[in-house]
Amino acid sequence: MSTNKRILVTGGAGFLGSHLCERLVDQGHDVVCVDNFFTSQKTNVAHLLGRPNFELVRHDIIHPLWLEVDEIYNLACPAAPGHYQYNPIKTMKTSVMGAINMLGMAKRCRAKILQASTSEVYGDPDVHPQPESYRGNVNPIGPRACYDEGKRAAETLFMDYHRMNNVRIRMVRIFNTYGPGMHPYDGRVVSNFVRQALAGEDITIFGEGDQTRSFCYRDDLIEGIMRMMNGPDEFLGPVNLGNPGEFTIKQLAELVIELTGAKSKLVYRPLPADDPTQRKPDITLAKKHLKWEPSIPLRDGLKKTIDWFRSIDIASFRAPTPNF
Repeated sequence: MSTNKRILVTGGAGFLGSHLCERLVDQGHDVVCVDNFFTSQKTNVAHLLGRPNFELVRHDIIHPLWLEVDEIYNLACPAAPGHYQYNPIKTMKTSVMGAINMLGMAKRCRAKILQASTSEVYGDPDVHPQPESYRGNVNPIGPRACYDEGKRAAETLFMDYHRMNNVRIRMVRIFNTYGPGMHPYDGRVVSNFVRQALAGEDITIFGEGDQTRSFCYRDDLIEGIMRMMNGPDEFLGPVNLGNPGEFTIKQLAELVIELTGAKSKLVYRPLPADDPTQRKPDITLAKKHLKWEPSIPLRDGLKKTIDWFRSIDIASFRAPTPNF
């Protein structure tokens, strides 16, 4: 009996989605990649288009979609602050209406479905590091709320579909992730710093640079997501996926300058509203239930990311929104 599955990946042409599609296609599964290409590019999955077990569909999941699948990875949503704040109502619709549409499909097909949630559900945390039991410190009317609260509402929907309809769900909370395939203009701090350093520009730091983040390499993160999907049915999540190594934004900038050999100086700008001062995952549950923890140190992952940035023609990438 074949173990190959029909798998839908929403947001499948994005930074994480495209790498997930690649892993699943290589495993022999029939993969349907759905994306509206708002913050992604078709080039991310162009190398998969000739594969017989890969299909690309341009579609926005705020509208219903009818497919027959065994598993759904729901990754669709702008994830960088500049992008999700560009059209905040659309961002909220993607999280909430997209979740309803995908959960409806999972219910109808009896499919297993994984929600890519986010560390943003913790807001600007007053508990450090953040365990899954922490309920967060989110401003529901702030400029980041469209994403923070949209993802929180999606988690609510997932749990309610599970409780009311026995839908087989999984939930992961993704912390800062980086690696080859990042959009150069995604607005994330790693891509901003690397792009500026390679262009010989000064590096822009918002605030004093003493706010902390934890950076997880792409391959580690995707491995965690796949382990969660294939893990025991009694563990639904949410589970934190991220690297517990904690660095200040200034330390990251200095490391990028060192690894690129750039002559860039650090330039400071005012800190945006509701920007978290600390962000570090407690990954106790991931270690226990998934036997997962990151293996790639920041220095090694940054080298691979910088090499990838050197290999691409940045001029061929368009900034998805005017924020960049």
